[in-house]
Amino acid sequence: MRLLSKVAISALLAASTLALSANAGTLQDTLKQGYLKCGINTGLPGFAEADSSGKWHGLDVDVCRAVAAAVLGDASKVKYVNLNAKERFTALQSGEIDLLSRNTTWTETRDTSLGLNFAGVNYYDGQGFMVHKAIGVKSALELDGASVCLQAGTTTELNLADYFRSHGMKYKLVSYDTNDQVLNGYITGRCDVLTTDQSQLYSLRVKMKHPEKSVVLPEIISKEPLGPVVRQGDDEWFNIVKWSFFAMVAAEEKGITSKNVDDLKAHSKDPEIKRMLGVEGNMAANLHLKKDWLYNIIKQVGNYGESFDRNVGPKTPLKIKRGLNALWKNGGLQYSPPFR
Repeated sequence: MRLLSKVAISALLAASTLALSANAGTLQDTLKQGYLKCGINTGLPGFAEADSSGKWHGLDVDVCRAVAAAVLGDASKVKYVNLNAKERFTALQSGEIDLLSRNTTWTETRDTSLGLNFAGVNYYDGQGFMVHKAIGVKSALELDGASVCLQAGTTTELNLADYFRSHGMKYKLVSYDTNDQVLNGYITGRCDVLTTDQSQLYSLRVKMKHPEKSVVLPEIISKEPLGPVVRQGDDEWFNIVKWSFFAMVAAEEKGITSKNVDDLKAHSKDPEIKRMLGVEGNMAANLHLKKDWLYNIIKQVGNYGESFDRNVGPKTPLKIKRGLNALWKNGGLQYSPPFR
């Protein structure tokens, strides 16, 4: 094998550096424009939904708001870009958005072949099935020969094919571009079954005129770790998004809420809380943010538990229990690395 000369090696290193720098500078761009460009769902109750005044709410929306609070000091400084499943990755790759927070599953292929980085898991999910009660089905294993509605451009289609094939069953596929189209197809009888992540099944069911006439079957056929995504090549921005989410989880672990954060900032003797809230040390410098970055997230958005309860929890129309999304110390999977 021919060895590369020093000149050739230098040229390769320079080209690599140039390629990386093309995607760098998201923090500076966001500060300059004064708002965060965040891609979200076109409308999914509990995760991304606009109220009557046009203000967006939801578990995924809160990730956008947290990053805006950390970077700009104001959780409201977000430009939301509504994207369907087919559009979302192209929008991020092209620079139309700088953060994708749209119920997106972290997979090996997406993580390694699209030039993207997943910055955490803000909702642990799994694919399920919803059927009309009238057909009398109690289990997904009774769906042989069924017509199935789903959204194209998602992991759902492959999961469905794998599940039916492994159980020796057949099905008819009915695919659409948006969740609303999928739901309409199901309501109007174009299919017997609607399949997607279980969280979305509950979200779509509350949109129906007669939600009580449909039931979510007990089977979960996949792992769907959903979370925020950024472009590769900008580690500074990757770290900011990642630790903004961890801030919400860690705050719940430490008992810091939007209601008591001011009191804890003034009086807490817990060294980690002091570091988190910028009272001691200067961890913010590692992220190139101001000392109050984490305080702003919790004060304006809340900790992870507050966001979950407000958007999808048992007291909301979705009535979702914490389950896998409980903190690790409560039997769930949500866990933040330490702030030290």
